[in-house]
Amino acid sequence: MTDEKPFSAACERNREPILAVLREAFADRREVLEIGSGTGQHAAHFAAQMPWLRWQTSDREENLPGILTWLAEANLPNTPAPLCLDVAQTPWPVQRCDAVFSANTLHIMSWSEVEALFDGIGRVLADGGVLAIYGPFNIDGRFTSDSNAAFDQALRAAAPHRGIRDAAEVDALAARQGLRLIADHALPANNRCRVWRRG
Repeated sequence: MTDEKPFSAACERNREPILAVLREAFADRREVLEIGSGTGQHAAHFAAQMPWLRWQTSDREENLPGILTWLAEANLPNTPAPLCLDVAQTPWPVQRCDAVFSANTLHIMSWSEVEALFDGIGRVLADGGVLAIYGPFNIDGRFTSDSNAAFDQALRAAAPHRGIRDAAEVDALAARQGLRLIADHALPANNRCRVWRRG
């Protein structure tokens, strides 16, 4: 475990608005898989605030030490050790869950990785399961704000495979896995938390 504790100011700013959505979306859930847990801040906060959930973190191997640091400090009974999960690699290290959460991942992944993400969710999410994804989305092919347009430009300048995804295209991937959109929450800083249910 590393002594370096990663920190994201954005996680601190957005955790309460996201939590308000998840409290409702995950009210009757038990096993949550978080994909792309990043620093681990969201997991430590959400698992503490929603103790009825077993919050399973996951990310690529290089991010696991930081997540472990946050989880160890929180010392919660409902946060098992993080799993090494790359969405493009199969099989995933999870058999079944009744909820999936991911924040600020779709615009970092390539589109083929976004497709792999939904394929994987289709394999592990139980019937009646709930998926919640937070981040920026385009609507009808258009940016929802000037700041999102500038953010997209910066993403693509850093790595051409990145970019803000269109909500309808993501919904189409979800539909292929039997997921239907049940809520679309506008959150601060021109982000959204979109929620789908299976079956």
